[in-house]
Amino acid sequence: MKVRKRQKKNRKKDGSGQRIRVAAVMLILSALLMAASAKFPAYAEWYSEKIYPLLVDTVGRLTGLLPFSAAEICLYLLLCGLAVSAVLAAAKIVKGGRASAVLYVWFSKVILAVSVLALLYTVGCGINYRRNSFSTEERIVTSVYGTDELEKICVWLTEEVNARAEEVPRDGQGVMELSGPEGEGAAEAMEMLAEEFPSLEGYYPEPKEVIVSEILSFQGLTGVYSPFTVEANYNGDMTPYNIPFTVCHELSHLRGFMEEKEANFIAFLACIGSDRTDFQYSGYLSGWTYCMNALYRTDRETWQEVRGLLDERAETDVAANSEFWSSYEGVISETADRVNDTYLRVNGQAEGVKSYDRMVDLIVAYFRDKV
Repeated sequence: MKVRKRQKKNRKKDGSGQRIRVAAVMLILSALLMAASAKFPAYAEWYSEKIYPLLVDTVGRLTGLLPFSAAEICLYLLLCGLAVSAVLAAAKIVKGGRASAVLYVWFSKVILAVSVLALLYTVGCGINYRRNSFSTEERIVTSVYGTDELEKICVWLTEEVNARAEEVPRDGQGVMELSGPEGEGAAEAMEMLAEEFPSLEGYYPEPKEVIVSEILSFQGLTGVYSPFTVEANYNGDMTPYNIPFTVCHELSHLRGFMEEKEANFIAFLACIGSDRTDFQYSGYLSGWTYCMNALYRTDRETWQEVRGLLDERAETDVAANSEFWSSYEGVISETADRVNDTYLRVNGQAEGVKSYDRMVDLIVAYFRDKV
């Protein structure tokens, strides 16, 4: 009995029990908030419009002051902390510490960290997955379209790309270069788009280039939104024409629109509506890629005809992009793709990674209404 009492006192002294209780409360709270957002869409809509913007205006503004990605640095610190704590725990056991007691303390710290991250994820983006889509908010109606209409849209996009292919700056290999800071250009493009679509109004911090962008390249990712630091991050190593489209895509998540097809469409609109030619080129070429892929699956002969209309300068960018991503294909990218697919499905996007292609429907609706 005396030994058990001593063990209880030690556990109380090291705070393990309290850490686990706090972690349990935060995990339960996260689960309840997610369940409520799935059960009551009106609650998710209210949260994304009234509460989430406060996080962007506070946390987003604070992390926006940093010239680097706070999310990336925090990730490295978290991994280092986990490794160091594991080594220290192992050292204590080697020195004669009771394994169960040492592991209990270590586990209590890990589960507390996990619970904090879970709650930050929930309030930073999890609930937003259940809000109304951008197209619903702005009453953009999609409908069935045929191959002929898709062909017209692909030809239109090709013409728009070609008109800007000779205007954007290029390096010695003929690959497009950005004409100015992408972060500033993205924020301005999103603010301009908000003048037309009220649901996009709000503060936009400049997106951050990931210092070690190869982390994203190996996963096949062009960018990522961090709900923990309310930041838009992007892959700085990829082919430049991808960057304007990607940074606008990630910034759209700061308005609470988490669906990938919606974020792609918002990025398309922001880019083609920008005052900068390099942003316009990025938007049209990105939209061209999605629509041409859809046409390829529908009618390869028609696809081939339209494909031959693309300007040679744009072909250089397409080839450079293909070569870049091909160099990172492998087990890591395939695994990351499966993980991403599961993540999207868990968060209500039933089509998984295919939801990225659904923006073609929205471009068709835009073409019908505006063009």
